Amino acid sequence: MKKILTVLAMSFSALLSSNFATAAPQFDRDSADHPRHQAQNKREFRADAEERMQDKRRMREERGVKRLQQHKWQTGYVMPQHYRGNGYKVDYQEHNLPRPERKQQWYKINQDYILVDVENHQILRIAGL
Repeated sequence: MKKILTVLAMSFSALLSSNFATAAPQFDRDSADHPRHQAQNKREFRADAEERMQDKRRMREERGVKRLQQHKWQTGYVMPQHYRGNGYKVDYQEHNLPRPERKQQWYKINQDYILVDVENHQILRIAGL
């Protein structure tokens, strides 16, 4: 009886170990889990993410430009920093504008001439074309 139980226990353990051996994952060089494929997938994911970020940035810039082009200037408002550069400054004599007082500057934005206080960037006067 002892021999039969021993044989049964050994055959049962052999049966179990053979099932585990066949269930073990096999290494396949072409699988997506291969390090080369993982690196390629990461590069593709990064490229897609970079492209999405660039699209979002481009759309945001386009919305901002459209909004600034449609901006209605009013006296008393502060001129946005975007327009305070030298590219927008104009010489009052070349454009037949009144002479600005000390610490004032004329700017041409879209089709408007805007007189701005240089110290606090407040819009003092607006002259259209």
